[in-house]
Amino acid sequence: MNVHILLNMNVHITNFRRGDDRVKDNVDTLVMKHISKTFGGQRALSDAHINIKPGEVHGLLGQNGCGKSTLIKILAGYHAPDPGGSLEINGRVIKLPLHVGEFRKLGMSFVHQDLGLIPSLSVLENLRIGEIASKNRWNISWSKERKLAKEIFKQFNLNIDPSDKVSDLTQVERALLAIVRAVKEIQTQEAVQQSNRGLLVLDEPTVFLPRMGIDQLFGLVREIAKIGLSVLFVSHDLDEAKEITNRITILRDGHVVKTVETSQTTKEQLISAIIGRELETVDFRNSITDNKKIDIFVNNLSGKIIRDVSLSLRKGEILGLTGLVGSGFHEIPYLLFGADKASGHLEMDGESFDLSRMSPNKAISTGLALIPGDRQNSGGIGTLSILDNVVIQVIQNYFRKLRLNRKDMYNATHSLLTEFDVRPGNPRLDFQNLSGGNQQKALLAKWFQTNPKILLLDEPTQGVDVGARQQLFKIVREAAESGTSVICASSDYEQLATICNRVLIFAHGVVVRELIGIDITKERITEQCYNSLDNVVSL
Repeated sequence: MNVHILLNMNVHITNFRRGDDRVKDNVDTLVMKHISKTFGGQRALSDAHINIKPGEVHGLLGQNGCGKSTLIKILAGYHAPDPGGSLEINGRVIKLPLHVGEFRKLGMSFVHQDLGLIPSLSVLENLRIGEIASKNRWNISWSKERKLAKEIFKQFNLNIDPSDKVSDLTQVERALLAIVRAVKEIQTQEAVQQSNRGLLVLDEPTVFLPRMGIDQLFGLVREIAKIGLSVLFVSHDLDEAKEITNRITILRDGHVVKTVETSQTTKEQLISAIIGRELETVDFRNSITDNKKIDIFVNNLSGKIIRDVSLSLRKGEILGLTGLVGSGFHEIPYLLFGADKASGHLEMDGESFDLSRMSPNKAISTGLALIPGDRQNSGGIGTLSILDNVVIQVIQNYFRKLRLNRKDMYNATHSLLTEFDVRPGNPRLDFQNLSGGNQQKALLAKWFQTNPKILLLDEPTQGVDVGARQQLFKIVREAAESGTSVICASSDYEQLATICNRVLIFAHGVVVRELIGIDITKERITEQCYNSLDNVVSL
């Protein structure tokens, strides 16, 4: 179904503005001062402060482990701060710590990366479950609830059927549903109705959204801010933060570094504040010459969307694949690895492989390695240790007389974690406890033990902070320089412009454009992805 974000907010604003205006316009929606939090002697937050103005979209940026999540969890009542901090909401002093769930009565609501929806339930049930549960209602008129849900969606001009299951919605629709639910939860609180103020916290809401979906979500966020709600936008993506926020607060090592006006701050200045130093600009595009031998060929590759695609790859080349949502480029790593059903052939080292018979086990033995976009569920096993995740592909190397040598496994894994700068570097920690960037580095360490000839990457820096992002770029470049060929499928145009020697643009399952050399820029890739090109380029 299509979701439109051309919002008609007249009815919505009328409903929201009822009640008296007892809060002066110059009073901030939220003020936190001297907020600290200690875990086992380790300071996660130290004397942090943040203020959010009415109707403002306020960014919160910083590397993983900088204290963003801790700050949010204090607001949600999940963590109790150390003594000495203060919280004001709409000029009213609020006693800390907050109780779990108290944030609702104060006019706050949270939308996290996982969205907090129940896929097996209907849109209606997900939308109204909080309101129904809070009033302890035993008799529910579902016809009235359905009518109310339609009115809510009409206010936001969203074409969502309340009867649909959430599992049938697109990822964009799910995100919009979660945000609308959060807004309605805020508006039902008496404190909000009296003050015309509230705070919506969006914690990494765009990580799994395509660019077009992000545009839709931002349209909704802007309209929410127009009606008086404040939005705290937490993200790793600096371009998104620059696009949607009015001001940005930056955390580093548990301290607030600064709060800046977004329009007056460059991306480079944001990066320097986040990592504590200027970021080295590296251009990998000319790290391979045209006279290097073409030794990998993919012929007549087809899948669910991809149709009869052929491409070539030089040894040590980084080839980028991109396009708009539904163009098919994301299929290619999985088709080549045998994870999805394919037809076509792969030629490598003078040998031809029928891709219709390819399997992950055969791909690994052939010299392919795949790091999928969903690293938590498909790339690794979150509940197992880092050690188990790293050694699983080479576990046969640690058998001694039919017994596993666990000491050697531990020592080898510890060395790899040190080499790839995985933090914390304790092999016995659960994989799921690592940040996104450190999970990705651990997976690269895992696969590089197999000495792959082709490294297949799908959205390798999705949900990764700016510091880890540069480390991943360096690891991939070093792999290419050592002779590994890399295929990187990504919707992050800046990333492709930074690391790729060539970029192929896809549309409707075929390659429509090849970019090389000085044409590999974020702007040029964006332009070519959005242009309708009729002729397929022969590569």
